[in-house]
Amino acid sequence: MMKDCLQFLIEPAKKLKIRLKETRKRVRHDKKEPLAESQLFIMELARELNKMCQRSHVLSHIWTFEDSWPAGVCRDFIVEWAAVIEKRAQPRLTQTECQYEKTEKRDWKGHLLSMLESGGEYEMAPHKRVILDWALDIKSRPEASIWPGEPVLMMLDDLEFQWKRGRLPNLLPAMELIMLALLNAHSPEKEDVTKQWLVRKQRAQRIDAARYIPHSVWNWICDAAEDVTLDPNTANADLLISDDAKRMRCGVEGCHVPCCAQRFDGWRCAAARHGFSSGRHYWEVEVGDRDWRLGVVKARAPRKGYRTLNADTGYLTLRLERGSELKALTVPATPLAQGLAPRKVGVYLDYEQGQLSFYDAERRAHLFTYNETFTEELWPVFGTVEVLKDLVIRPVATRCPCLCPGPCLWN
Repeated sequence: MMKDCLQFLIEPAKKLKIRLKETRKRVRHDKKEPLAESQLFIMELARELNKMCQRSHVLSHIWTFEDSWPAGVCRDFIVEWAAVIEKRAQPRLTQTECQYEKTEKRDWKGHLLSMLESGGEYEMAPHKRVILDWALDIKSRPEASIWPGEPVLMMLDDLEFQWKRGRLPNLLPAMELIMLALLNAHSPEKEDVTKQWLVRKQRAQRIDAARYIPHSVWNWICDAAEDVTLDPNTANADLLISDDAKRMRCGVEGCHVPCCAQRFDGWRCAAARHGFSSGRHYWEVEVGDRDWRLGVVKARAPRKGYRTLNADTGYLTLRLERGSELKALTVPATPLAQGLAPRKVGVYLDYEQGQLSFYDAERRAHLFTYNETFTEELWPVFGTVEVLKDLVIRPVATRCPCLCPGPCLWN
């Protein structure tokens, strides 16, 4: 009997040991695969940045290739940062430096073949040269190293911690942060690099651009929390609004409500009691499982009937349809990745930066950002078709728990 019990414990351990061996073999095999030129360039750049910037040990995971990233991601990174550096850190390169010599008649067939054979590495040299010249210029300065500042160091620690936990796909955001810190080190106008990083990431207009928002940046967003309440005078007649104006859901039968110019009489929506025409503002909403809509509506946008509520008609919103289809209602609509549908949504408006951003407040992950120049008052807007579960605007003081194991390191 005892032998059977021990065998019961030993067998799973054996299987686990076999799986661990297979994983190690696979990792060794992956590391032996030849790296593309752009991947090697990123590794060397990380090594140089590691030398220049004090306490940037997080970059060692990149230049020792403990971290991994596809060659295509590296190429995008190089092109993007060459443009940033060329604009901010050095004069424009001459035409001869930026481009290969043009011939009277280009061999397009040979050009395409070269691109295919090099796996997309063709014509990356000018972008690499811009970054390399900038790195050499910083290295030649009298200072032995650059102090990135305590907020940057805290954010680097946060990014590394989340990467080790598997929440962050790679450490390239840490490398971006170091590059921003170096670009800002000798700027006459000092900016908070961590905030600059967030604005820049969200301006990229890529879906889920900032997969994880570091703790210090998330606190900064939450510091803009507003006490948002629903305006019953704008609510569709089918909606039931709680006495504290923080909850709403659809009723079984429509209510008799007075006509009002600002009332939604088509879509089941309601606007907030107050709008915003400047500053930073954040509010958080518990949403249903079926169908909801969150965002802002512009002051002059129509509210009557069933006109399409999208960016063209003055609605900057995120919507969940049929319980699984999450999309930003741009024109045309931008579908978000499957599995992103959150239970608590954070909405963050930075009026001066022209950004309206949406986050999964539980995962502290970026979902989508609208980027435009705001010129009129913006009103938070809410929509639901749930009849059993309330859509709830969370109190200002309520935040999702910290992700740190044990006592929080950053509060």
